[in-house]
Amino acid sequence: MVRRYYLQKGPCRPNHNFPTKDVEGRLRSFKASWYKKYHWLEYSIAKDAAYCLHCFLFRSDDGRKGGGASFISTGFKAWNRGDEALDNHVGFVNSEHNKAVRKCEDLLTQSQSIRVALCKQSDQVKKDYRIHLQASIDCIRHSVRQGHALRGHDESESSKNRGNFIELLKFHAFGRVDVHSVVLENAPKNLQMTSPDIQKDIVHAIAYEITKEIICDIGEDLFSILVDEARDTSIKEQMAVVLRYVNQEGYVMERLLGIAHVSDTKALTLEMEIESILVTSGLSLSRIRGQGYDGASNMSGEINGLKALVLAENSSAYYVHCFAHQLQLTLVAVAKQHGDVSGFFTLITNLINLVGGSCKRMDNIRESQAAKVVEALCCGELETGRGLNQEVGLKRPCDTRWGSHFDTLLNLPVIYSSVIDCLDIIKKEAKGEAKGEASVTLICIQSFDFAFILHMMIKVLAITNELSKSLQRKDQDIVNAMQLVRGAKLRLQDLRDKGWESLLDSVISFCKKEYLPISNMDELYILSGRPRRNAQQITNLHHYKVELFYTVVDMQLQELNSRFDEVNTELLCCVACLNPDDAFADFDKEKLLKLATFYPNEFSIDDILHLDPQLDSYIFDVKMNTRFTKLKGIAELCREMVVAKKFRSFPLVYRLVKLALLLPVATASVERVFSAMNYVKNTLRSRMSDEGLNDFLVGYVESDILDRLDDECILQTFQDMKTRRGSL
Repeated sequence: MVRRYYLQKGPCRPNHNFPTKDVEGRLRSFKASWYKKYHWLEYSIAKDAAYCLHCFLFRSDDGRKGGGASFISTGFKAWNRGDEALDNHVGFVNSEHNKAVRKCEDLLTQSQSIRVALCKQSDQVKKDYRIHLQASIDCIRHSVRQGHALRGHDESESSKNRGNFIELLKFHAFGRVDVHSVVLENAPKNLQMTSPDIQKDIVHAIAYEITKEIICDIGEDLFSILVDEARDTSIKEQMAVVLRYVNQEGYVMERLLGIAHVSDTKALTLEMEIESILVTSGLSLSRIRGQGYDGASNMSGEINGLKALVLAENSSAYYVHCFAHQLQLTLVAVAKQHGDVSGFFTLITNLINLVGGSCKRMDNIRESQAAKVVEALCCGELETGRGLNQEVGLKRPCDTRWGSHFDTLLNLPVIYSSVIDCLDIIKKEAKGEAKGEASVTLICIQSFDFAFILHMMIKVLAITNELSKSLQRKDQDIVNAMQLVRGAKLRLQDLRDKGWESLLDSVISFCKKEYLPISNMDELYILSGRPRRNAQQITNLHHYKVELFYTVVDMQLQELNSRFDEVNTELLCCVACLNPDDAFADFDKEKLLKLATFYPNEFSIDDILHLDPQLDSYIFDVKMNTRFTKLKGIAELCREMVVAKKFRSFPLVYRLVKLALLLPVATASVERVFSAMNYVKNTLRSRMSDEGLNDFLVGYVESDILDRLDDECILQTFQDMKTRRGSL
């Protein structure tokens, strides 16, 4: 079984920058071309040595004679006589190597095994087994697609609920004579196909086929990695690896390669686990052209961070700090550094805890709001229609996602009067701390200061919220992300220059509607709780306009400028010249030639010489073509070059476009994996194994690939994993 497993995986053949060593005065190294000539050859990065997979699995004492041991135990390293030594190892027809090859072929041919030869299964038995296995795969495929648990608490025949898998299998067989006659109680007692091991094997076969589809989609192309770690429900640190690549149709794809348990979050541990996941899938660090992580020191550290370790292995694996994470940091900085804004969000949190902590109180808000909507409809203040006047509640924001505060603040003005009514009820009926908290909260939110900061933060967060959603798109490219950041800065600057009057009007209108006090902008501003004799010699206009509005917007702009400093790096400035916006207005041939020098493995000196005239032909051609002059973003340019077959006419330019798209923008895809992990591995499934979690998550996250998987591939993969009682 172990030998069959290794044979099915095939020899380990990493794409690697093979190290050279001095042999007789000349630099020698392992040659990747040997992979094609010798199907049995595998290479170890750790030992810088070559091995024979077949001889290793079926070794013999005779095979170790005459230098054969180097391909079995010590490893072959004599690169100066590589072809000769490899041919000698193969030898003649009856050599020990060829005997080992024939043994491997016999092992993989299940129809020739002793078990099958003894059983001599009839065609009908094989047909029944196929129907049974197909039904099991269909049921498990559906459960993986929906993220449902397979096993039940009690799967005995007397149980009323035997778990999702068995119950779904019963439902699947209902009304289908061919399936019903071969499953569950009608199946052979030694071939029930309902054990947990069978279920795990089928899930593993599904995950294996999905991963194979992803690897085939990448082909021989380059890719980037997005990595992050998080705790699961069983308090295990899990690391997820997502690949970002451009497929053959020119679309940017972000796919989950795998998730693995790590003993700690040290950079070296993460780097070793990433390399292990890549090598298992037939990939290597040498093909990475971009890294995307958050800003934690173990990930982005310049000396000992994961970024530095990968760059030491591959200098072209350029790191980009997650744009969405940087935006998150700007919002946190403003919320914490400005005293009034910090106090405002603390008040919002207390309000949600006070009102949203009780079902009865939330029901009071819903009933009060429903009554007000009906009254407004009767008075003609609201319009009726599909999708209008939906039930609105107070959403609890996420502590680690400050953009989620926008939805909370956006709903608050709509249900403000209902919240006031609810607080009044709490103040009158509650006892103890809740009564006092309701009184204080009621005073605070019925002030002009609260109304002003509420509407100001809605306007500021509206701009950053749109930016956050755009950055989290899977197909977002780095150039468009840079433009979105610049656009957000311009909108904030425009809000600062022209938004004061509209903001003040909206605040005053809200105060009039809700009967709140309105501050006179010409009077002196008096800090709450301070006697008038200690009043600052500033007007309300100066306080609200300068100390609040201007200061908050300026802080937001300053944080955006400091956090997104990497948009000014030379690499990204060169990438921006590929942007097709405004009929290729940013095109700069010199910068694009400079961009090619950042990738020496993809552009040799000869390639750069050919790229120069090709860029001239390319820009002339696309500017004359109306299909290209209306494009927006590099992602659209890449797809259109594939559709119009321009990638064949301008292969070097297309190579630049793909490299630009590989630069990661955000790690949102990894965050989505962790959200799926919390759904799949919940408290009721906390004992799920690490391998089972990986297999289940791959199928659940990459459901679109699962939907188009061929059943026959899953059948064959499952059958080849180990020796089965049944035969297809």
